[in-house]
Amino acid sequence: MPNTKSAKKRLRQNLKRRLRNRMYRGRVRAILKQIRAHLEEGNLEEARALLPRAYSMIDRARRAGVFHPRKAARLKSRLSRRLATRAA
Repeated sequence: MPNTKSAKKRLRQNLKRRLRNRMYRGRVRAILKQIRAHLEEGNLEEARALLPRAYSMIDRARRAGVFHPRKAARLKSRLSRRLATRAA
């Protein structure tokens, strides 16, 4: 447990940030899972419709500092590549 006033504040901040980061990460994982499920079923149109929302969520997480910019780019690239290969 923290002893100093600044350490207690840091603990409070870390708890808030951890919860926020989990929320962002969870949302991104959920939408990626939905898109993968649609692709497995062969629903390309539904997967394509979710793509802009997925990009938006990934970019939001990147801006919040949850994802490194390169990780966000990698996620979006893999997602679009997977969709393109299924469409072909």
